Amino acid sequence: MPKKLYIGNLSYEVTDEELNQVFSQCGQVSSAHVVKDRDSGKSKGFGFVEMPNDDEATHAVDRMAGKELKGRPLIVDIAKEPQVGVRGRRSRG
Repeated sequence: MPKKLYIGNLSYEVTDEELNQVFSQCGQVSSAHVVKDRDSGKSKGFGFVEMPNDDEATHAVDRMAGKELKGRPLIVDIAKEPQVGVRGRRSRG
């Protein structure tokens, strides 16, 4: 089962392609996506990388956490699945 990684503290200049390139050093990347503001289109400073291999994803967390990308140390962790609340809405907790 593919692992989705949360990537935080991204420089606002990082692109999807750069994120993919950096994490492909740790293994195969299925997708890499920098989250952008819906209205302005500017980066929100975080994104997600999906890797099909669990071992490679774990290696990426260990290797990339704290590594600098464009002058900022990355926060890397296994992404948590959004929780659905009573009304079917995503919970922030």
